[in-house]
Amino acid sequence: MSTRLPETFTDRRGFVHGAAVIAAAVAGGGTSAAAAATVPRPSPRPPFGPLRQIDAGVLSIGYVEMGPASGPAVLLLHGWPYAIDAFAQVAPLLAARGFRVIVPHLRGHGSTVFRSAETPRNAQQAALAADGLALLDALRIDRAIVAGFDWGARTADIMAVLWPDRCKALVSVSGYLIGSQAGNATPLPPQAELQWWYQFYFATEHGRSGYAANTKAFNQLIWQLASPKWQFDSATFERSAAVFANPDHVAIVIHNYRWRLGLAEGEAHYDAVETRLAAAPPVTIPTITLEGDANGAPHPEPGQYRARFTGAYAHRLITGGIGHNLPQEAPAAFAKAVLDVAQLAG
Repeated sequence: MSTRLPETFTDRRGFVHGAAVIAAAVAGGGTSAAAAATVPRPSPRPPFGPLRQIDAGVLSIGYVEMGPASGPAVLLLHGWPYAIDAFAQVAPLLAARGFRVIVPHLRGHGSTVFRSAETPRNAQQAALAADGLALLDALRIDRAIVAGFDWGARTADIMAVLWPDRCKALVSVSGYLIGSQAGNATPLPPQAELQWWYQFYFATEHGRSGYAANTKAFNQLIWQLASPKWQFDSATFERSAAVFANPDHVAIVIHNYRWRLGLAEGEAHYDAVETRLAAAPPVTIPTITLEGDANGAPHPEPGQYRARFTGAYAHRLITGGIGHNLPQEAPAAFAKAVLDVAQLAG
């Protein structure tokens, strides 16, 4: 994520008005994103921050923190190719309701860097979940609501399964995303395989060099394909694109997708965890799953994962042309889900 100092608002009235409408939608208790979808787009704003930095496990993690330090904790996790800016409107809404909101850069993004040059640039699913737990430990947070989308949803799902004593509740866009190398080896119908075109591109050295040479353009294309009805402007994309300058970004992205296909090894100390995850263990903590009605990225149907959630549970379809980057496209709906799952957890 960008580490530049905050800039001046070019149109503070536009930003404040948009934020006020979103806050009113959250306070009103609506669960549909129809109102959120009609919120005026905020004018250019400063980078989401200020950024903090903390040593946590093998990483020095960059993160934003908002809200009272004594409030119930919420860990918000972004995906690829996205950034903590996905939560730039969600976090203030939750902080205003008394939550301590933590929004970290994933490994390979923004100011999150490895503490040692010798550490493998590993992006298997268990490693990303271990980062989340290490961050909670470093911040001395005993329990947190975990919430995310894309890679962040998978990470939150895994944290909920492995450490239910540390995770109070879960909000997961696209539901249950825990996978396995064996499961990913099963061929899909051609139309489904086509949706994963970039995974196969990354499996080649041509794809690795292509992604390294054209990172921003590649990721902007993914934004467009994954959220075909989201009319984001160049300033919105550029704020997030700053995180891709991380020196480990390409290595982390390539390893993540190659590991999924069994083309790259993980770290041996995660083998037992991955074996457990491959069995698709249930999520037992209170959960709300979300899906956008215009999600152009590969994602399961809600009925396919309903049985994986055995605790208090609700699913919400967020309407209004909402795509894959749900918290940024429908911040009121995402914030409302976090508030409501906190109530489910008691």
